[in-house]
Amino acid sequence: MERAMPEDGSNLASMRAANSPNAFDLRRVGAHPDCWYPIAWCDELKSGCTLARRFAGQPIVLYRGASGRVFALEDRCAHRQVPLHLGVVKGDELKCHYHGWTYDCSGKCVDVPYLGKERLPNGVQGYPAREIDGLIFVFPGDPALAESRLPGSLGSSQRKDYKTRRLNREVACHYTFMHENLFDMNHQFMHRKQMGSIRAMCIGRQHGEDWAQVEYSFSRTAGNPSMGERVIVDLVRKRGEKKKAFSDHMRIRTDYPSQSLKVWIGRDIKETNDPALDVWLCYTPLDAEQRTNRTYGYLSVKKPPIPGLIHAVWPFVVWFTENIFREDKEIVEYEQRAYDAQGADWNNEVFPALRDLRGVLSRCGRLMEPRE
Repeated sequence: MERAMPEDGSNLASMRAANSPNAFDLRRVGAHPDCWYPIAWCDELKSGCTLARRFAGQPIVLYRGASGRVFALEDRCAHRQVPLHLGVVKGDELKCHYHGWTYDCSGKCVDVPYLGKERLPNGVQGYPAREIDGLIFVFPGDPALAESRLPGSLGSSQRKDYKTRRLNREVACHYTFMHENLFDMNHQFMHRKQMGSIRAMCIGRQHGEDWAQVEYSFSRTAGNPSMGERVIVDLVRKRGEKKKAFSDHMRIRTDYPSQSLKVWIGRDIKETNDPALDVWLCYTPLDAEQRTNRTYGYLSVKKPPIPGLIHAVWPFVVWFTENIFREDKEIVEYEQRAYDAQGADWNNEVFPALRDLRGVLSRCGRLMEPRE
C-alpha cells in the first residue's frame, strides 16, 4: 500500500511532535482504497433492485442482477450525471432512468437507444463487489489487487454455536477515532454506569506493518456489574466453575482496515479455545473529508450448554451492549468536534499500544488533499 507517513513511537522527538498542533495530522489520512469495505447488508438488496451507497464521497450504486450476483458501479450516468440507482435492472445490466443508456456489470456503456450500438460513448467506473458472511463489500481501489485482498470470515458470525447480532450505525467522526476508541480500554471510567469501576491492565502489545494488537485483563475497583454484564459472564461460565476463580482476557486487534475484539472468560487463553465474546468491525468512510463513517459489524456470544437459555436472556445482552456503544459513539463524536474546532490533531497520546496503532493507521492509509 502507498504509505501516508511513518510514526516512530520509540522516538521522543517524534512523541513531542505528535502532541503539537503542527504535527502530522492522522485525521487527514484517508482510508486506503486498495482494501475491501462493507457498504450494505446482503438482505438489503433484493433481486432486480438497486441501492445507493457512498465510499469517501464517491457515489456507488449496487444492483442485483438476474443471475443473483451483486454488482457495483459509479452512481451517475455518463450522459447527464443523474444517479444510476434511479434506473432499471435488466438481466445483469443497468439502464439509466433518464434516457435509457445501458451499462453492463463492468460499467461499460452497451446501448444508447437513439444512437444504436455503433457509436457508444464512454461508460462509468465499475468496482469489484463480493458478498461475504451477510455483508456486501466493494473494492474502490486498483481492481487488479482485489482478489488477493479478499477478507476471510467475519469473526464467529456464521457459527451455529454462537448467537450473533448486527452492529450497524452511522457515526459522525473520522474512522481513526473508532479504531482508537476500541483499542484503548483505559477509557472504562466512561462506562462506570454500565459496569461499575473497572481497571484495565495492559498485559501485552504487538504490532507489524499493517496490524497492531493489544491484550488486557480487568479488575473491579468499586461498584457492581450491570444486569447485562452479569448475564454475559454467567452465560459463558463453565458448569461448576467458582466465581472467585473466574478471570477474563481481552484481545483487540486491528488488521487494516478492520478490527476484532475477543474475550475469554474463565478459560486458558489458547488459540484453540473459542472466545466467549467475538466482535468484528469495519468503519466505512462516507463523505469526502471522511468525517463520518458507517460502522458495520457483528457481536457474537458463545452459546451456553443449556438449550434456549441464550435466547431468553438475549434482550439483556442487547440492552447492555447498546448502552456501551451509545457512550462510545457520543465520545468519539465529541472528539471529532474538538478536532474541527482546533483545526488540527492536538491529541496528547501517551499510551504505547495506542501509539503502535496510530503508526499502523498512518502507514496503511492515504493522505487526503489539504482543505481549501
